Amino acid sequence: MAIEIKVPSVGESITEVTLVKWIKKDGEYVNRDEVIAELESEKATFEINAEQAGVLKIIAAEGDTLKIGDIACSIDTDAVKPAEKAAPVAAAVAEKPATVEPAATPKATDLDVKATPVAAAIIADKKVDIKTVVASGSNGKIVKQDVLEAINNPGRKPGVELFSRERRTEKMSNLRKTISRRLVEAKNTTAMLTTFNEVDMSAIMDIRAKNKDKFKESHGVNLGFMSFFTKACCFALQEWPAVNAMLDGENIQYNNYVDVSIAVSAPKGLVVPVIRNAESLSMAEIEKKVVELATKAKENKLTIEEMSGGTFTITNGGVFGSLMSTPIINIPQSAILGMHKIQDRPMAINGQVVIKPMMYLALSYDHRIIDGRESVSFLVRVKELLENPALLLFGKDPVKSLLEL
Repeated sequence: MAIEIKVPSVGESITEVTLVKWIKKDGEYVNRDEVIAELESEKATFEINAEQAGVLKIIAAEGDTLKIGDIACSIDTDAVKPAEKAAPVAAAVAEKPATVEPAATPKATDLDVKATPVAAAIIADKKVDIKTVVASGSNGKIVKQDVLEAINNPGRKPGVELFSRERRTEKMSNLRKTISRRLVEAKNTTAMLTTFNEVDMSAIMDIRAKNKDKFKESHGVNLGFMSFFTKACCFALQEWPAVNAMLDGENIQYNNYVDVSIAVSAPKGLVVPVIRNAESLSMAEIEKKVVELATKAKENKLTIEEMSGGTFTITNGGVFGSLMSTPIINIPQSAILGMHKIQDRPMAINGQVVIKPMMYLALSYDHRIIDGRESVSFLVRVKELLENPALLLFGKDPVKSLLEL
């Protein structure tokens, strides 16, 4: 009998999805639990598995928009799995392998191509493959300049222009639509403002240089910058809770925990998976979670639960070379921290010009909840913690902590 495979429910707020591609072909035999198709919702990409073994009959086409519960395909469970093809029997007497002669470079006379005497001479002398030469002379004749162009532009395909006035149109994916809608909504519905500061990354870079090998050996993960920034933000958010809050109608919701959303560039667009209770995690646990979520994002395997929630966002434009930017708030959150490229710059230290590895920080925040005092103080606190990483152990100076000062 044939069983119907329907689009499963993937979340309370999601009513339709796009069928991105079929992993299996129409009429192909599929095994139970084998992945047969890839779907995309406005928040994530997920897969459809075969509920039973049998022959697949495709009903919905790639690119179709389907509602939850729509039939995507059916599987004929009565079909018999095709037998494996037997390996061919080896020949009793092996033939002597033929010797393959290297192909000679075509000459102008080999293919009866028209060329001026000078062009033909250059082709013969330089052993130019005439298939790479675009004739521009009258009646399709190759001239000297054509051969020189082929020699000077070896990677250019004949007849293909480097630039053209063609254009192409692609249907916007559900994920791209959601990103577009949320960014415009954030700009239109929040009183967004950005404050800047800069941080000397010398101390963190020294710690990483001295401990990265041992850290990798002990924890099986690289020691990156994200764990330092996440730790610093967690301490600063506990001191300035308004930056970790969000509006709920006419109320302000304050969170006693820190769920950090990290902006990750995935193949189909920007996604923001969440590190839950980041304030309770160690440096190694944060780095492991970052690697796990980033890997899932690149493989389009993030679940909706992994991208839901979040009380504060960190985005790192520095990996793409950005020196400074104004990040847009990830609503309904109230603030987002932008990291940027580390660049050596001359700094005045005790009356002397010293070259330091500096990074610009940008905090975009919703001025309806967060005042200038909170936003600037939060960013100054993050700067202080990053420039003095020992403070990340207790959130304050170890000596003062020891002396209870």
